[in-house]
Amino acid sequence: MDTKTQNRVHTIDAAGKRLGIVATEAARVLLGKDQPDFVKNLVAPVTVSITNVSKMDIPEKKKTEIYQSYSGYPGGRKTETLDHLGNRLGYKVVVERTIAGMLANTKLKKPMLKNLVITE
Repeated sequence: MDTKTQNRVHTIDAAGKRLGIVATEAARVLLGKDQPDFVKNLVAPVTVSITNVSKMDIPEKKKTEIYQSYSGYPGGRKTETLDHLGNRLGYKVVVERTIAGMLANTKLKKPMLKNLVITE
């Protein structure tokens, strides 16, 4: 019996799509929920490739959404808007943070995010 699994590639074209739609589809595929052999305790053998991230449709109201980080020290909370973060680091980081927020905070989160490839 052969137990090797093939790593498949799932491509998402983000041009003209909303941020949440792209992130939801990517998170679903990274978790492996689109396959009949889905198990929670294993990383799905899939690579998700998202292209044309800079051409996404982001409405003006969503551009004012707050993204925040916390250093762990008192007064270490930093906030910035989605638009500012996208201009400063690129919309690649915005999509990556959005998808990371949709995955469970377990040991499998980092290996799943390694299977994510985002191109502007």
